[in-house]
Amino acid sequence: MNYLLKTSLIAAVACPIVLSSCSKSSGYNSPPAPPANTIRITNSTTFGNVLTDSAGNTLYFFSPDATGQTTCTGGCLAAWPSFYTPKVTADAGLQSSDFGVITRPGGALQTTYKGWPLYYFAQDTKAGQINGDGLDNVWFVAKPDYTVMLSMGRLKGADSLFYDTLGHSIATATPFEYMTDDKGVTLYTFSHDSASVNKFTKSDFSNDGVWPIFQVSSVGKVPSILKTSDFGVINVFGKTQLTYKGWPLYHYGADGGVRGNTAGVSVPTPGAGIWPVARQFASPAP
Repeated sequence: MNYLLKTSLIAAVACPIVLSSCSKSSGYNSPPAPPANTIRITNSTTFGNVLTDSAGNTLYFFSPDATGQTTCTGGCLAAWPSFYTPKVTADAGLQSSDFGVITRPGGALQTTYKGWPLYYFAQDTKAGQINGDGLDNVWFVAKPDYTVMLSMGRLKGADSLFYDTLGHSIATATPFEYMTDDKGVTLYTFSHDSASVNKFTKSDFSNDGVWPIFQVSSVGKVPSILKTSDFGVINVFGKTQLTYKGWPLYHYGADGGVRGNTAGVSVPTPGAGIWPVARQFASPAP
């Protein structure tokens, strides 16, 4: 048999239907696309960057989860199902160290972000919907770039007694709404400050460990029920401190950076109201 004819017949047997199917450029052996990350950042025209699951379903924070433990149980859980993924894989811009897991009452697991337990909203019926933000002033879309958040909980002083948001002692353990940083650590104001003027911090920062200024680079994002225009920044001896309605914002060193701790409300004298928690309805600084 002619050599050229023989090799043509072999090629025809190897690729009897479409010769191009044997081409390396056909994509026949291309690997499958990797699965979507279990935690994604999705951009919303209204809210900016928000956290979603792998399918794009929106995730939320609940302000009464001040301590980092879930307070949404029973009927609440039916409306706000908890979110859990056994393995966090996150989009670029998210830190794996910001995610954790808590055990819910009854033993189920729930994923947290910056200490905030994560939830769905039952009335979000398809990916991309954000129908739960701002509901009852306690539910907020989960975002990676909040500067401040809102918590709701009992304000317990260093003396283990309870206080209101102005730092006045009260008889009952009433929950109050107050401001925190993005990880739920309590923020305070100093009653002796004046409008956009820090009167506490020394120029050498020798007392900053007692009441650290809330240092930020810019105002950033805030919960939707707050006005971004109420926030500002001031220069404190070369460092930038966040303000709310003119009140400089501080942490309390003895809170230890632990979310839910509010010991500063009783300092320096219980009931004096010198260091009230930062709150949404504060009057502008004098």
